[in-house]
Amino acid sequence: MNATEFWDELYERRAAETPKVNARLAEIAGPLAPGTALDLGCGGGGDALWLAARGWRVTAVDLSGAAVRSLRERGGPITALRVDLAEDFPGGTFDLVSAHYFHTPFELDRARVLRTAAGSVNPGGRLVVVDHGSAAPWSWDQDAQYPTPAEVAAGLELDPADWSIDRAEAAERLATGPAGRTATVIDHVLVLRRAGR
Repeated sequence: MNATEFWDELYERRAAETPKVNARLAEIAGPLAPGTALDLGCGGGGDALWLAARGWRVTAVDLSGAAVRSLRERGGPITALRVDLAEDFPGGTFDLVSAHYFHTPFELDRARVLRTAAGSVNPGGRLVVVDHGSAAPWSWDQDAQYPTPAEVAAGLELDPADWSIDRAEAAERLATGPAGRTATVIDHVLVLRRAGR
């Protein structure tokens, strides 16, 4: 099974579910004035729909055609695109670029994708990277080792004269999984702000 088949199968199974915003995105973007946003690896579209409902002009991309179709069918002022970020990147610049749980069991030069994402952030804008810091009992990859926020920031090799770290921490939250199961998990939260404006 290749990456496209893996993610299509996952999102075809989830097509009937109502997508929800990631808690960290709501926490981070809630106080921000709406602008342009890019949602990398949008999945079911919960973050994109939440941002659009608050006035953001959202471009949402995913490798999975099933995820993109599902998001388009939900309607709303969202540009939903199937993009293989291993090979391509959407055009444009954005006030907010969000990469939530941007993990894959397949080969991907994640640091390169996130550096490209940083290059698409407008002056004064933010790059938000939220990673798993621990595996929930229902996660598909129980043995993964996740980078810390400091490791992600270092791997991006961004110019400190142009970028500042607004937030870099491991934060706990209560997560709800399949069949309503709950578990305390750790998120690695990194918020970088580009200088300007």
